[in-house]
Amino acid sequence: MVDIRPLNESVAVAPQITVDDVAAIKAAGYVAIVNNRPDDEELGQPEGDAIRAAAEALGLTYTAIPVGHAGLGHAQIDAMATALVEADGPVLAYCRSGTRSCNLWALAAAKAGRNPELIVRQGAAAGYDLGGIRPTLEALAAR
Repeated sequence: MVDIRPLNESVAVAPQITVDDVAAIKAAGYVAIVNNRPDDEELGQPEGDAIRAAAEALGLTYTAIPVGHAGLGHAQIDAMATALVEADGPVLAYCRSGTRSCNLWALAAAKAGRNPELIVRQGAAAGYDLGGIRPTLEALAAR
C-alpha cells in the first residue's frame, strides 16, 4: 500500500511506489506522478519506465527528475517547479524514502517565493525535517 504524505493541498510525497500503487494514487485524486529516484539505485527497485507506462495508461502525467548521490541543482529545482505548475491537479512525487522529493519540492517552493517557515512546517507535518536546508530555502525565497 502506498504511503502518501501530503505536504499541502496540491503536493504529496511518498517512499518508493510500485506499478500496483498507481491505481491507488489515481483513486486518491492525484493527476501527476514525479519520480525523483534514478533507475538502478538499488537492486530490485521498480523501473521508472514501468511506472510511467502504468501512470500514462490511467491518464496520469509522469515526469522523471532523478536526484542521485551527486545531489540536486537549479535544473532539477526548475524542472520540479514546472512539473508542479503544469499539473492540472494534485501531484505525488516519490523517491526511495520521500526525502529527496520533499527537499526538491521545498526548494522549488522557496524559489517561487513561498515562505520558508511555512515550507519547513509543511515538511515537518509530513514527517520530514527540512532544517538542514533552511538556509538555502531562505536564500532562494529572498531572490
